[in-house]
Amino acid sequence: MEEGAGEAPGLGRSAASKDFRFYHTDLYDSEDRLQIFPEESTRMRREGVQAEMTHEPMRGGVKGKAQRDLGEEVDELVHLYGLEDDHELGDEFIEENTPRIEVSEYPSYMMMGSEQRDWRLTGEAAQGEDLGFMGWGSVGQCQDLREAYRYSHGRASEEYECYVIPEEEDEEEAADVFCVTCKTPIRASEKDQDEHKQHEVTPLSKALESAKDEIHKNMYKLEKQIIEMENFASHLEEVFITVEENFGRQEQNFESHYNEILETLSQKYEEKIQALGEKKKEKLEALYGQLVNCGENLDTCKELMETIEEMCHEEKVDFIKDAVAMADRLRKFLQTKTDVEISAQPDFEDQTLDFSDVEELMGSINTIPAPSAPVINPQAPNSATGSSVRVCWSLYSDDTVESYRLSYRPVQDGSPGKEQTEFTMTVKETYCSVTNLLPNTQYEFWVTAQNRAGLSPTSERAVYMTAPCPPIIKSKEIRSCEEAALISWESGNLNPVDSYTVELTQAETPGASGVTESVVGIPTCECLVQLQPRQNYTIYVRALNVGGPSARSEPTTVHTTGLYFPLNEHTCHPWLTVSEDGLTVVRSESRGPTREPVPSDTQFTRCAAVMGNLIPVRGRHYWEVEVDECLDYTVGVAFEDVPRQEDLGANRLSWCMRHAFSSSGHKYEFLHNKMTPDIRITVPPKKIGILLDYENAKLSFFNVDISQHLYTFSCQLHQFVHPCFSLEKPGCLKIHNGISMPEHATFY
Repeated sequence: MEEGAGEAPGLGRSAASKDFRFYHTDLYDSEDRLQIFPEESTRMRREGVQAEMTHEPMRGGVKGKAQRDLGEEVDELVHLYGLEDDHELGDEFIEENTPRIEVSEYPSYMMMGSEQRDWRLTGEAAQGEDLGFMGWGSVGQCQDLREAYRYSHGRASEEYECYVIPEEEDEEEAADVFCVTCKTPIRASEKDQDEHKQHEVTPLSKALESAKDEIHKNMYKLEKQIIEMENFASHLEEVFITVEENFGRQEQNFESHYNEILETLSQKYEEKIQALGEKKKEKLEALYGQLVNCGENLDTCKELMETIEEMCHEEKVDFIKDAVAMADRLRKFLQTKTDVEISAQPDFEDQTLDFSDVEELMGSINTIPAPSAPVINPQAPNSATGSSVRVCWSLYSDDTVESYRLSYRPVQDGSPGKEQTEFTMTVKETYCSVTNLLPNTQYEFWVTAQNRAGLSPTSERAVYMTAPCPPIIKSKEIRSCEEAALISWESGNLNPVDSYTVELTQAETPGASGVTESVVGIPTCECLVQLQPRQNYTIYVRALNVGGPSARSEPTTVHTTGLYFPLNEHTCHPWLTVSEDGLTVVRSESRGPTREPVPSDTQFTRCAAVMGNLIPVRGRHYWEVEVDECLDYTVGVAFEDVPRQEDLGANRLSWCMRHAFSSSGHKYEFLHNKMTPDIRITVPPKKIGILLDYENAKLSFFNVDISQHLYTFSCQLHQFVHPCFSLEKPGCLKIHNGISMPEHATFY
């Protein structure tokens, strides 16, 4: 310090200018940037401060020139920092009368160090910190310089600080990871620090997606809660309205009951007052009658007394005369009984007031009334099975109901049965499933409601019907071809049904699931169903009525590989027998009938023939008949109304191939209306193929074994025909149907 003080007088303006070096940097920035000043400049700053403290009068001698050098220095700084437009800053540096600036030969930053030292430190503390502070190396020195500068220039504005002494701070690295433990974003370089070293860290993008998902979930929950609250608010509104309505009804109920009670009391009051008035009138009338009688007797007594007194003043003779008459009159008067008992007492009997009916009315105010009659609903579609039915009803009032009593009984002959047994069930709901019923049967139902007050009136009666029984398919009477099938069945129900439904399942086995097609609204027990060729179908039938459909019938299988028809036993001659499968007809050796004949218009009587079921499908149909070479037989087709008393082929209604065997050989005829072409067949067929072509009106015969065409009829088929078969001698014919048409038959 002493060495610095001794050298101070030797420092002049020229020395200051020579040693001063200007660097294009922020003088008051970070500590690292302030280290660019050389040690010589540091020494000059120390010496300048000491000279300022020990040689104060020196400042006045060089004030003028130092002022000019300071102005030039400020202009240069302003130019370098682009502050030409900040006239306020320039004025602070060059104005002579500025109270905080003392002009000297040293640069302004040296003076600032002194000013800051004087401002911040006093006494020994200032002396102890002087060397370290002026060395520009202490921690926090930049902030102290800024504060000293603002204090020395009378400026504390943050705007001025940022404008004059720009603060260059290092830009912070953006956060790129997320600390799950701290729930805050951090930089990747910070995750290895002690603060986050043991914490769970995840990428920021993943944390962002997770936060978004969590927010979306919460938003969904919030929306759900909003909907629930809105529904709850709506329910509250309904309850609010219901409370108001119930209160209004209860108020009306109270008013009605109290009016009724007041009316009853008023009526009782009138009745009691009227009875009391009648009693009063009766008493007064009785007393008044007694009073009148008493007055009459008193008047009579007074009259007699006066008459007797007058007689006493009469002459003796006159007295004697009048005395006899008076004595008689007195005797009669005294013999008359005078009623001196009061007929009516003045007191009234205590009247007992009967308020039992009023008390009953008072009690009925808080008593639930008996419910009104329920309304039974009409039967809904598909509400029944073959053994049960679902009955529904409604209560169109706000009455309180504890239970319902449902009664029913079967209906016969379309009208309610009067002698049928009634059944009753008690239920809580407004519906009931009644079981153990008969199928396809009508039942009459009615219902009553009940609570503590009693039973309601009975509802109107409604008729419900159970579903039908499953139909029974006539498997032996099914006829089919490659494109259709004719299905027949029995209803299985005593009462008629509304319609039937045929369900088709295209499957190999009857147990296979899946309905591929349904034919609905069938009015009769027969249906022609269009099918796909060369397929196997499982067929079910349902019956329907107003109650609903029945269960499925037992299944039957139909193959559409060719024509299928069974023989019709109803047309069979008594000498013939049809096998159980309906595909073989046999004539035995016996000449007598094999079974008892049944009188019928459909049965053949002249020739031993039988017809197959009708083929009611247009198109081409093929079947085969297995025959014996030595057998006399006839095969062909005939209309439904072919005469049963004629041979086949003997009329215009049948077309047949006939074979007769004799010792001379085989004879083949193709008969229609007793006419046959002249045809020779050299190879007797053992299996005959028959092709019926509805579209082209042709009937063709083939020898199946050698694929030989035998003959073709050109027919007038104005209606569907039946296959027909006849045996003139004992033997059998076996029918093969449900087979595909052979290739040789497709050309005819």
